[in-house]
Amino acid sequence: MRLFKTYVIALLGVAMAHLLGMPLPWLLGPIFSSLIASLLGVRLQIVKPVHDAGRTILGVAAGATVTLGFLQSLLLMWPSLLLIVLMTIIIGAVGLPLFRKVGGYDFATSYYCAMPGGLQDMLVFGQEAGANPRTLSLIHATRVLIIVTVLPFLLTHIWHLDLTNPPGEMASNTAWDQFVWMVIAALVGWRMAKRIGMFGASILGPLIVATLLSLLGLLNARPPAEAIWLAQFFIGAGLGVQYVGITLRELRHDVLMGVIFCVLLGVITAIFYQLITFLGVAAPMEALLAFTPGGQAELTVLALVVGADMGFVVAHHVLRLFVVIVGAPLVAKLLPKL
Repeated sequence: MRLFKTYVIALLGVAMAHLLGMPLPWLLGPIFSSLIASLLGVRLQIVKPVHDAGRTILGVAAGATVTLGFLQSLLLMWPSLLLIVLMTIIIGAVGLPLFRKVGGYDFATSYYCAMPGGLQDMLVFGQEAGANPRTLSLIHATRVLIIVTVLPFLLTHIWHLDLTNPPGEMASNTAWDQFVWMVIAALVGWRMAKRIGMFGASILGPLIVATLLSLLGLLNARPPAEAIWLAQFFIGAGLGVQYVGITLRELRHDVLMGVIFCVLLGVITAIFYQLITFLGVAAPMEALLAFTPGGQAELTVLALVVGADMGFVVAHHVLRLFVVIVGAPLVAKLLPKL
C-alpha cells in the first residue's frame, strides 16, 4: 500500500505540474507532491533498485553523446576542471566548520553534509564513515531540492528555455537495435560498476559502457523521451520521500542547516559562474549546469532537457564527486581535532 500510495501521489504531482505549466513536470511534480505528502505524515516508500534502474537511463543518455572529438576536447577543459576542484575545496572549507561548529554534528556527519556530491552517494559513503544517515538524508535532500527547484526557473526566465518539451526523440522514432544496445549498456554497466564498488554505479557504469558502444559506432541514439521522463519521475519521487517521518526538531535544525548551506552554495556558485564566463572557458549555460552543486542525476536531467553539452557537464560533476570521495580520508587525517 505504501508503494501504491507513493506512485499515485507522484503521478498526481505530474498531472498538477502539467496543469500549472511548471518546467520539468515529470521531475518537479513528483518532488513537490511526495514532499507535501511526507510533511503531512503520509508514510511513503520507494523500491531502491527500481529507482537506481531509472538512473541508469541517464548514464546511457550521457554516454551515448560521447565521441572521439569529445575525448580529444577533454584536454582543452583543464582550466574549468581545475576550477571545479578549487570550488569543491572551498565548499568543504566553508561547509565543514558550519556543520561542525554551528550545527553541532560529529566530524563524519559534518564532512559528508558539506560535500557537494549526489544524495545517494553521500549517504552510502557517509554511513560507511560513521555519519548519521538521517541527518545526511535531510540536508542533502534539502540542498538538491532547492537547487532542482530554483535552477529550472532560472533557465526558463534567463535563457527563455521551454523545459516542458520532450527531452529527445519519441520511442516510436528509435530503431529497435538501439534499444537493445541501450539495455545492454544499462544493465551490464550498472552490475559491473556495482560489483567493483564504483561510486555512482547506477549512472557511471552505464555511462562508461554506453561510451564504449558509442565510440564503436554501435550506439548512436539517446534513450527516448519516455525513458527520460521515467527517470525524472523516479528521481523526483525518491527525493520527496527523504522527508518521510520528519519531526519538528529535524525541520527546525537539520532542514534549516541545509537551507543556510544552500544559500552559501548559491553565493559560491555565482562567484565561480562569473569567473568562468569572464575567462571565457565555457559557455554560460554549460558553466551554470557544470558548476551548480546539485545531484549528478538531477543536473544530468537538466542538461539533457536543455540540450547542453552533456560531456562537459558530466565530466565536471564526475570530477567533483571524485574529489569528494578521495579527499575524505585525507581531510580526516589533516583535521583530526576539528
